[in-house]
Amino acid sequence: MHRALLVSDVLLDIFAHVNQISSPGKNLLSQKSLASLAATCKAFHEPAMDLLWAEVNGLQPLLGCVTRLHPLIYRHNRAPWDDTWAEGIEPLSVDEARQFLRHSARIRSFNVLPNRLFPLLSVIPVEACVFPRLQSLRLCTGPYLGLFLSHTLRHCSVFTVNADLPRSIAIPGATSENLSIGTFDKSTAAQLSLLSDRVRLCKQLVTLYCPPLDWAAWKHLSDLPTLVEVGVREVRGHVTPPWPLEHIVNFSPFLNITALSFTVDSAAYMSTIMQHSQFPSLKTFRINIEVLSSIEAEGLFRALTHYKQTLEQLTVIVSEDHDPQGYFTAIPHLLCFTQLRFLQLDCLDSCIYLDNDLILKAMSAWPHMRDLMIEDSGDRPSVTFRGLFTALRQCPRLESLRVLIDTVNIDIDPHVEPIQHTSLQILDLETAEFPVPNAEAVARIIFTWLPCVDQVNKVADDWEPWEDVNMHLISLRAAARRVTGVAFNA
Repeated sequence: MHRALLVSDVLLDIFAHVNQISSPGKNLLSQKSLASLAATCKAFHEPAMDLLWAEVNGLQPLLGCVTRLHPLIYRHNRAPWDDTWAEGIEPLSVDEARQFLRHSARIRSFNVLPNRLFPLLSVIPVEACVFPRLQSLRLCTGPYLGLFLSHTLRHCSVFTVNADLPRSIAIPGATSENLSIGTFDKSTAAQLSLLSDRVRLCKQLVTLYCPPLDWAAWKHLSDLPTLVEVGVREVRGHVTPPWPLEHIVNFSPFLNITALSFTVDSAAYMSTIMQHSQFPSLKTFRINIEVLSSIEAEGLFRALTHYKQTLEQLTVIVSEDHDPQGYFTAIPHLLCFTQLRFLQLDCLDSCIYLDNDLILKAMSAWPHMRDLMIEDSGDRPSVTFRGLFTALRQCPRLESLRVLIDTVNIDIDPHVEPIQHTSLQILDLETAEFPVPNAEAVARIIFTWLPCVDQVNKVADDWEPWEDVNMHLISLRAAARRVTGVAFNA
C-alpha cells in the first residue's frame, strides 16, 4: 500500500470522491464501491463504512443486518421500498436489536417516509436515543421520535408528532437549526403549549415550520438573530387557542427574517402576529387561507405595506372570499409594492377584479416582475388582448404569466405590425369559453406578439380549451422554420 493512503485526510478525500460519483445509478455504484473498499483492508474499513452508512433511507437497510430478516428483505427482485415482507413477522429480540443497531452510530442522515416497520422495534425503549451522531432526520410519524433525538441533530422534519409522547422527548431541542413539525395527531391546546415551550429552548433556529405558537414563543423567536424563515400551519378542523392578547409581550424586530408564511383557516391568528411584529428584511410572504373577508384582506395588505420596499415575492391563496359583491379587490392594494418579482394571487371561489386599465396600472407599478399569476373562478373576463399587450410593455422582464383573458372579443388585428415581448416564455391563459373561439386568429396574435411562447397552458391543467390554438401555433412555427431555412440556403 502506498504510504499516502496511511494519511487519514488523504484517505477520507479519496473515499469522499468515490461517494460523489456522478453517473446513472450513482447511489448503487458508490455504495458498491464503498462496500468493496471496506472489505479491502483494516485501514479502509472504518472510513469506508462511515460513508456507506452516513445517509440511510428507511429502516430496511438496518433491519437487513438482522440474520433472521436478511433473506426476507433481499429476496430476488424485491423493490427497495417494498416492506410487505414484514407482515406477520415477530418483533426483534434483544439480541436482534443489537444486530439492528450495529451501524446506527455511523448514520448522519435518516429518511423514514413512510414506514410500517417500526412495530418490529418494540423491544427498544422509545425514549432511548440510538442514533448518537444523527444530524438530519425526516420522519413521517412521531411515536418513535425519541429514538432519533440526538444531541447532534440539526435538521429535523416530522410530519406528525404523537400527542402521547413524554414531554421530555416531544420535539428536538436546543441544537436544532432547521425544524419542521407538521402537526400533532390531536392538536390540543396542551400540545400546542408544549410545542411552544420546546421551541423556546431552541437557540440556533434558522428555519421553523410548525403549528401555531403562543406569544411567549414568538417573543423568543424575535430575539433569535439566526432565524431567517418561519412558516405557520394551522391544522384543519382544530381552532388555534385564543391566547389572551394581554399576554402579548413587546416583540423585538425580527431583524433577519426574509420569508414568512401562514397556512390558516381564518385570519385572526395571522393578523395578530402581523399587527404586533416588525420584519424589516422581509422579502417573501405567503398566505394560504380558507376564508378571508374584504375587511380582513384590507387589514392584511395594510400591514404588508410596511415592507413595500423589501417585499419581492407575494403569494395569496384564498379558498373562500366573503365579499358581498362577489369580487376580490386585492390588486389596487398591491400597487405600492414596486419591488415585486413574483406575485401569485388565487381566489378560486370568486372573481378577482381586473380589467384593461387596472392591469396597465399594475404592470406599470411592477417593472421588475418576473412571474405573475392571477387566477380566479374564470367567469368574468375583462382583460382583452389589446389591454394585455399594452400592459406587457411595462414589464419587460416578465417571463411567466397567468391571467383570465377575453377570447371572444378580439380587439387587435393579427396582421398589424406587432410590438413584440421577447422575455415572456410561459403563458397560461384562463378562458370562460370551451374551446377557444377564433383559434386561428388567437394563435396568430400570440405567434407574432410573443415569439418566445411556443404553447399556451403548456404545463397547466386546463390546456384543453387551448388545444386548437396550440395546433395552429405548431403550424405557424413550422412554416416560419421552413421560410428561415429557405432564406438561409439562398
